[in-house]
Amino acid sequence: MKKFLCSTTLGATAMTTAAALLVAMSVSGSAWAATTLRFAHPTPQNDLQHKLAEKFKEEVEAQSNGDLKVQIFPNGQLGNDAQMIDGVRSGIIDITLSGLTNFTGMVPEAGAFELPFMFADSAAAYQALDGTPGEEVMSKLPALGLKGLAFPENGFREITNNRGPIREPKDLEGLRMRVNNSITLNNMFELLGANPQQLPVAELYTALETGVVDAQDHPLGIVVSFNFNEVQKYLSITNHAYSALLMVMNQKRFDSLTPEQQQIVEKAAADATAMQRQMNTEQTETMITTLEEEGMEVNRDVDTAAFQQAIQPVWKTFVDQNGDEMIKAIQAVSGDGQS
Repeated sequence: MKKFLCSTTLGATAMTTAAALLVAMSVSGSAWAATTLRFAHPTPQNDLQHKLAEKFKEEVEAQSNGDLKVQIFPNGQLGNDAQMIDGVRSGIIDITLSGLTNFTGMVPEAGAFELPFMFADSAAAYQALDGTPGEEVMSKLPALGLKGLAFPENGFREITNNRGPIREPKDLEGLRMRVNNSITLNNMFELLGANPQQLPVAELYTALETGVVDAQDHPLGIVVSFNFNEVQKYLSITNHAYSALLMVMNQKRFDSLTPEQQQIVEKAAADATAMQRQMNTEQTETMITTLEEEGMEVNRDVDTAAFQQAIQPVWKTFVDQNGDEMIKAIQAVSGDGQS
């Protein structure tokens, strides 16, 4: 039986990063605890997620006249995604940015957003995330000790591998496929004949380089910022699932701020998210061109209809386990991505 990683308890995962977190807490003593927000995220500093963090920091500090400071810890310095989420829940970290899928262990219905071919385009995803369905997910977070701030963009997931172009479902058969902890995507790749294997993104480059896995799926920004093109030959523009990010803050820490400071934090998160989404859209074609220039073979001739037909059982499994209320809510505001 597969074990799916999720952030559900504080326990062991948070303990494994205790040393790093204690270093973070000791940086500036009592002044740190009073005025500085510790913002941890998993990506390198050349990634758009870090650009978002920098924009957030700039706006918070400027609008608060320096009363609030933001210290950024990029590149998984304070642990992997689950550890950082647990750190925020416990209050050791103030803010983190992580894939929405990393919260589905606590809010299972949020997995509907990452169902294969749920969204036709990014605009449809924004309608759902910024509308009633996204608000429903946010409403579940305070009971978990979290304050939801925004849904930044990870983007549409594409497949890279070292065997050949992915044009139709049968092209995935036999591939040792690195997967994240999304149950629906695990089910999809298994259904299509791949051999899904869960690995943290921090270990993925080496796993691809050494042949532990043959393939992986991520939005283009992650492919670029983690240099996966150095260890992968083929990029297929499958757009098989949209991946949102979720920016969260420790609820008690947020509540400790003045009403004015709370408004500053919320507005800065919204503004940084809008900027990051726009930059991701503007850079998509540039990233593809760059990857081609650096030696990747890119194909766009993907039989989307064949994939949509093949993955119907994945949707059924999700509905059987979680109901269809969230799916209907998403489709009501964004349309049916599979139509």
